[in-house]
Amino acid sequence: MESPTQLFSNHYQNSRAFLVDTYVNRGISFSRGEGCYLIDTYGHRYLDLATNYGVNIFGHNHPYINYCLKEQVERLITLHCSFNHELRSQAAEKLVQFCGGGLSQVYFSNSGAEAIEAALKFAVLATGKKKFTACRGSYHGKTLGALSATFSPKYRHQFEPLLWEFNFIPYGDDQALEEAINEQVAAFLVEPIQGESGIILPAPGYLRKAAEICKKNGVLMIVDEIQSGLGRTGSFLASSNEVETYDILCLGKGLAGGLPVGATLVASTIAAKITKGIHTSTFGGNPLVCAGILATLNLITGGLLMRVKEMGNYFLRHLNQLTNEKVIEVRGSGLMIGMELKEKRDFFLKILQNRGIIALPAGENTVRFLPPFIIERNQVDEALEIISQTIAHL
Repeated sequence: MESPTQLFSNHYQNSRAFLVDTYVNRGISFSRGEGCYLIDTYGHRYLDLATNYGVNIFGHNHPYINYCLKEQVERLITLHCSFNHELRSQAAEKLVQFCGGGLSQVYFSNSGAEAIEAALKFAVLATGKKKFTACRGSYHGKTLGALSATFSPKYRHQFEPLLWEFNFIPYGDDQALEEAINEQVAAFLVEPIQGESGIILPAPGYLRKAAEICKKNGVLMIVDEIQSGLGRTGSFLASSNEVETYDILCLGKGLAGGLPVGATLVASTIAAKITKGIHTSTFGGNPLVCAGILATLNLITGGLLMRVKEMGNYFLRHLNQLTNEKVIEVRGSGLMIGMELKEKRDFFLKILQNRGIIALPAGENTVRFLPPFIIERNQVDEALEIISQTIAHL
């Protein structure tokens, strides 16, 4: 039997030899997960405050999610959407009910980027226009359509010119939005919180004002809740306190209990313009994923959302108490938190990892925390102690 060291070495070498080298290698091999923890090939446990970029919202190996998925695996895994399936219709109905805001129908795909791709095409179908407005600092995915809406030059410049015309305006600036949109613009695409850029929150009231501006000018608003939705901020949708009526909404990440998923929800007026065969997906809305969606939505209760808000406030408050000359700012909402450092962000992440905490990069110098919703206060305290020691180490 191979030792853990040999296993890691083999994993690393195989990754280098057979996988296209597009990912940073963090130098660790995980073999399983339990609740809020990932376990490496040596048997060491790591508190997972990354949750696969926000996917594992209920941690790892959640018994109810596992039960629902295993039960469906033994029945039917995949089925094209040209055939009906009870779980697909149930998942769509329940998702529409959870989101509200005048949304009436769902298109299922396999990732957040695919949800954005569908949203852009649906906006063109509904308006007949092909110009868009998005925000500086935005991140909506790396497929060609979604990449057109993503601001960062490091992702864009090698592939330009990209699809359709996007005008990027300052995030959180409703005056800039007022000046940017006109009768030629199909839609304004916006995140309630910019995750990839460093957990950037707009001023209160921005989304409400943006929705009013779009409506006044006959422009659709596409709300990207792929990272901020599903209870991450303590509300099912981070935008729900300000947006009363949605045109198009995008979801993904943790929607299906860890399985690949994207969902694009549309109002009935937009759904009426989407014709048969114009945009489809072989695997989208398959029965296994729909079982994961239903299991996830069954777990997202009012009590859970309150708990996310409480744990997030606790984590955020105590992180702010650690702030010193090495930390520029701590910011966030619910369990979507960023800590901006003056320097050495990647070094900071490496030290955290060496001490048993998995976190994520964001923006230029921000450490991103996306804990599972099931995290306990003692686990937050464990993380705070290690984060405090790591700040001192800097």
